[in-house]
Amino acid sequence: MPVARPESSDSRTRIIAHVDLDCFYVQVEQRKQPELRGLPTAVVQYNEWKGGALIAVSYEARKLGVNRHMRGDDAKEVCPQIHLVQVPVARGKADLNTYRNAGSEVVSILARKGRCERASIDEVYLDLTDSAEAMLRETPPESLESINEESRKSHILGLKSEDANDAQENVSKWLRRSDANHQDKLLACGALIVAELRMEVLKETQFTCSAGIAHNKMLAKLVSGMNKPAQQTVVPSSSVKGLLESLPIKKMKQLGGKLGTSLQTDLGVNTVGDLLQFSEEKLQERFGINTGTWLWSIARGINGEEVQGRLLPKSHGAGKSFPGPRALKTIASVQHWLNQLCDELNERICCDLDQNKRIAHTFTVYASAYKSCDSESYKKFPSKSCPLRYGTAKIQEDAFNLFQAGLREYIGSHGVKTLGHHHNGWGITSLSVSASKIVAIPSGTGSITKYFHGQYTSPSSKETQDSFVKEAMPLSPSGSESYSELEPTDQLQPENNVPCLGLQEQKRIPWKDQDSSCSSTVQTKDRSGKGASPPLPSGSGCCSLVNQTGCQGASRVDSTMPTLERHKRKIKPSDKGTILKFLKSYNLSCSTPMQENVEMVKGSQSPSCSSLEVNQAELPRRSLAECSTNDGSNNLDQNAQRAWNYKIDEIDHSIVNELPSEIQDEIRVWLQARQQHSMVKRPSIIKRGSIAHYFSPDRNT
Repeated sequence: MPVARPESSDSRTRIIAHVDLDCFYVQVEQRKQPELRGLPTAVVQYNEWKGGALIAVSYEARKLGVNRHMRGDDAKEVCPQIHLVQVPVARGKADLNTYRNAGSEVVSILARKGRCERASIDEVYLDLTDSAEAMLRETPPESLESINEESRKSHILGLKSEDANDAQENVSKWLRRSDANHQDKLLACGALIVAELRMEVLKETQFTCSAGIAHNKMLAKLVSGMNKPAQQTVVPSSSVKGLLESLPIKKMKQLGGKLGTSLQTDLGVNTVGDLLQFSEEKLQERFGINTGTWLWSIARGINGEEVQGRLLPKSHGAGKSFPGPRALKTIASVQHWLNQLCDELNERICCDLDQNKRIAHTFTVYASAYKSCDSESYKKFPSKSCPLRYGTAKIQEDAFNLFQAGLREYIGSHGVKTLGHHHNGWGITSLSVSASKIVAIPSGTGSITKYFHGQYTSPSSKETQDSFVKEAMPLSPSGSESYSELEPTDQLQPENNVPCLGLQEQKRIPWKDQDSSCSSTVQTKDRSGKGASPPLPSGSGCCSLVNQTGCQGASRVDSTMPTLERHKRKIKPSDKGTILKFLKSYNLSCSTPMQENVEMVKGSQSPSCSSLEVNQAELPRRSLAECSTNDGSNNLDQNAQRAWNYKIDEIDHSIVNELPSEIQDEIRVWLQARQQHSMVKRPSIIKRGSIAHYFSPDRNT
């Protein structure tokens, strides 16, 4: 039901425009095929029944009796010379991307003058208040020597003229009135601005559009289609009552359905003006407080809804209907079409991510269905949602699981078969999938491991987007890991549920895109329990490897942080006190070649593992000769290998504030998880010169 929005104190001085592109689909096709201009043309969404449905009809064809309610074959009978252009087809259904992109061209032009809200593929709301006030201050209409022709062709409600020439002259006088009130002067500025924008749209895109200019969205929408094509209509405050008085109630937005029918049958209301006889209390008593207040307000032309400033869609969707005998009656056919729809949806959300740096979070499956020989056949098919996982295969898997869950709920109590390929009394008449809760990728989002590699790149890079999407991926509805593309040869599991940072020893996992310039050696324990540590040559460290020597008892984490970089590229330290400066001063070495490759697995394997495991840690290899010192000798001093350990309770949390802002939140989440899941007492062994000393409260600054 409609909800009344309170009118703000400055709502009567707002300048709102509603811009509506004229038979938009036809114009897009005429731009592609200029020879169609001026000819009766219609765009048809083809199917095998009677030539398909018309979705747009040119004004030339309308004059010859063709309308949008006809099928293609019917239009040919009425107008044999009509040109029917088929909507492009992809994945077995209409592909509207060409029209969406053309609409975006128009929006980008309109947004130059004010706040834009894209209402549909061919409709836009504009808040021109600031631009109109600026014009009124700097170049008021009354100071203009002449008014351009497009502005003179405006229709001013309440302004009467005998002929066309007189009409344009009267409009010019109305726009330049010096004795007009402030509201009408702002409307005059708005009319001049919209006329200029419409001419720019025509020049840059070859599309014509019509517009309505008023003090609120409701009135602007009402009049934008009054004088089509390629014209605009202005609604002064003094003409609002006359506009609404005779307007059929069903013509008002949100009154075309059950609410409008209820007004007609229950209260005898046939025009918006008829609502004026009812008090606000009477309408609230009959339709509820919110709807009653809304009805009372629209009867007086009051609407407090603001232009939302949205250039991009709030959601993406793909759907297809299967009417009558085309209804889907097997699981296999439903799965086929779900796969097609999910493929289209994945393409659109990936394009949104690439172009607009936005990521969707919620995936929903909708369907319409019927049950034969069932008194409850009117029951609505339940929609089902889950967190969205990027990737066509993952979306298709989730869609099928959600559909099956909905189907079981829809017909489960009646014993109708839901699995297999057999039909048993149900049919699907429409399917659609959508991605919603789309938000911009946070500025500065990046993986913490980039800092340890000295390879941190701009947050706007493609790598950062991919990293953000992967880290945001939830589990599938069935509970399986969303990172299905990672197939380790051994699953790594922490021992005894003790919080840990690293990996289990000697686990080998293939790693793609490895650099062959560096190899790392991991400490391991022999059967006697003694640690064996291959010696390390010296170098400047910019590559880290975290190794778990056993997350047991004291939960000691040993780590070697070997150096790399074939060309000895050095990291410039950041401000004093940051972790990058520490890593620069901590001279670790590149190790001898190791036989086992180790990789940090994406996704935590248990609640006790570090959140850092979500990120990938690159482990490039380098030959022993390349790890040598400048004098050509291999420095195999075991003292060069250093291990660090820490005690969670002794980490100085104030140090986190000195880290780069991009990783502060990740560190805090990691520390909190470690404290919550810590099950054993760890010894306080902190060596000066280790990374634990850097986090220690008693470190020397």
